[in-house]
Amino acid sequence: MIRKPAANLISMVLGLAALMPPAFADGDVEVRSHVITDFKIGSSETKFGSLEFLGGLEMVSPQRLFGSLSSIRFRSDKRHFVGVLDTGHWMTGRVERDPQGHLSGLTNVVITPMRNRIGRSFEGKGYMDAEGLTLHGDKILVSFEQDHRVEAYPDPGFEASRAIDTIPIPVALKSLRANRGFETIAVAPADSALRGGTLIVAERSLDTDGNAYAAILDGPLKGRLSLAHYGDFDATDGAFLPNGDLLLLERRFNMAEGIGMRIRRIKAADIRQGTVMDGEILLQGDFGYQIDNMEGLDTFTAEDGITHVVIVSDDNHSILQRNLMLEFRLLEPRTGDTARLQN
Repeated sequence: MIRKPAANLISMVLGLAALMPPAFADGDVEVRSHVITDFKIGSSETKFGSLEFLGGLEMVSPQRLFGSLSSIRFRSDKRHFVGVLDTGHWMTGRVERDPQGHLSGLTNVVITPMRNRIGRSFEGKGYMDAEGLTLHGDKILVSFEQDHRVEAYPDPGFEASRAIDTIPIPVALKSLRANRGFETIAVAPADSALRGGTLIVAERSLDTDGNAYAAILDGPLKGRLSLAHYGDFDATDGAFLPNGDLLLLERRFNMAEGIGMRIRRIKAADIRQGTVMDGEILLQGDFGYQIDNMEGLDTFTAEDGITHVVIVSDDNHSILQRNLMLEFRLLEPRTGDTARLQN
């Protein structure tokens, strides 16, 4: 039994703790990187259908906030990036490359707390479970799970700013599962079939036909659509190609098959109101490959004019999981050419 004075003191301490801002990284975060040279474990193979593996990183840090990376977007210089952690933090930094152009490490990494519409910061997944982000002109749009919403932040200035707008979602929020909401958010090229519209796709919130909820949030083609959902693979991120096609990252985890990931390419013409999006599987792998809990994907056009694809993992701050960054080059696929890597 706690005596009354002691109980009052505990209440005061808990009350003060609730008012204190969450801890965050002050200055650059040290990140130690181990270079990954082979995607298929024990093999020097580099080409997997229309994707060519260029290299990757396994990353650790003494800073406790590093990890739980849910989504990443590269700036126009193709080196600086913005990411969100599902603990309610921004992560910015720069990728470093060796003389051959392969990933060699991260520098200038800074982690700062995200703020909601009233300027509050919460460390944890209850209110600030950030799962996806996209760069949209002078704003950054972020999708959140659990407290389902899409919020806009000013760019530049997002690190210290509260959310400045909440974007309406044309899907009944009560239809979304708490931890299976809109993880994918991406802006299409202005000259593509979607005409610069913002697409969101749910992880595993399914309609009555068993398809995942999706929507176009803005632009002349805004409205609802859905994504064909197969087995235990759930959409976790996506990015548009210059021609308007969508590369969609999907993740699987179950006790029978373990962890898996795949990348699906959805044609631009199939992304419109009222459709069920589906597409060709470009890549699929399991623990026989250098993967983990893959959650983030971005694309950019390199100096040689070829599209590069970068995917990252969320380690959930678990010693059993890894923070990975893997880079591929997208080769023009031949008709019917797919790379389904067998388990």
